Amino acid sequence: MTRKVIVIGAGPAGMMAAGAAAESGADVILFEKNKVVGRKLAITGKGRCNITNFCDTDEFIAHLTANPRFMYSAINAFSCYDTVAFFEERGLKTKVERGNRVFPESDKAADVVDTLYDYLTEHHVQILNRQVNSLIIENGSVKGVRLSDREVYADAVIVTCGGLSYPATGSTGDGYTLAKAAGHTITPLLPSLVPLVSDDTDIPNLQGLSLKNIAIRVIDNNSDKEIYDDFGEMLFTHFGVSGPVILSASAHMRQMSPKRYRIEIDLKPALDEETLDKRILRDLAEFANKDIGNSLSKLLPKKLIPVILNRAGIDPHIKCHALTAEKRRALLNTLKCFTVSVHAFRPIKEAVVTHGGVDVKDVDPRTMQSKLTENLYFAGEVLDLDAYTGGFNLQIAYSTGRLAGFSASSN
Repeated sequence: MTRKVIVIGAGPAGMMAAGAAAESGADVILFEKNKVVGRKLAITGKGRCNITNFCDTDEFIAHLTANPRFMYSAINAFSCYDTVAFFEERGLKTKVERGNRVFPESDKAADVVDTLYDYLTEHHVQILNRQVNSLIIENGSVKGVRLSDREVYADAVIVTCGGLSYPATGSTGDGYTLAKAAGHTITPLLPSLVPLVSDDTDIPNLQGLSLKNIAIRVIDNNSDKEIYDDFGEMLFTHFGVSGPVILSASAHMRQMSPKRYRIEIDLKPALDEETLDKRILRDLAEFANKDIGNSLSKLLPKKLIPVILNRAGIDPHIKCHALTAEKRRALLNTLKCFTVSVHAFRPIKEAVVTHGGVDVKDVDPRTMQSKLTENLYFAGEVLDLDAYTGGFNLQIAYSTGRLAGFSASSN
């Protein structure tokens, strides 16, 4: 008898699960409430789609920020390298960029979605644009799903509804509702990889300023200990800060409250204090008779100069030759430690991923099957799994989806 498998949600995990189950010989129906598959995938990476990260298993596991041990079986069964091979074999040329990030050569996320859609059609997956209202569970086993007008029965059901981030793409928490009905615990849901709100008064003056090659340290003010550091790019916004290093930093601020954390930015990480001091002295000498407010453009972006001088307690109209050693030291300290106090996360709908979800203690990591309800499987962001930026979260989706698909079709 051919097994019938239902997959709920056509994101990356759902498409991979449906394709894998069908590839194994199952008769598969993929339910997607949107009119098209892969809506969130189509906008990832600013429309370019960071498909995965070209790294080995140990490196992948090191980049997970929630329940990394749970992922060993799934990533060993379908690695980051396997993902690249999967897309390449289906005609999608890829390229590796900084940080081992893998992108389609075309720089079009739509090409990634199309490749997964072709995988579904190749293996005759039936796609129905319908909302699943609930699961049919009898005697501790899932038997199918309920729609608004009918019931659809199956031998296995895979829940891949995503989280709460980007709700306009369909991630509205449906999977959590289905999981709860099957007895599963949902761990607290928080935004992860999300911009940060700051109420520092000079932040609005820096709106739109992008900084490259800076270093950050995140300090927990309760313990005054560093909890994260990074190097790369960031952006000042009207509400606070964003950009790659900020999104990654947010994953470490689980106990968010106003003023709980501060970010210390080293604006010149390539220069130690002595070298930077010599650089400042050189600029001051070159513009000796000019106002200092007009003399730091070789060192800093124009928008940042008045803010730096204000924080260092330096009158922007003082002549460069008149700057005291004490004020020069204050300038240097501000350049090496520009602080931003963090007030809150931006809303979860703006997060790249959701932290929290179906508690993995009640899911078998070798199969993705529920330990509470027979023939019920979970994959992707609906699970309490997340990682840093760089393609790792999509890899979680592919690996768990593929494992769930193969498991559901052969159980």
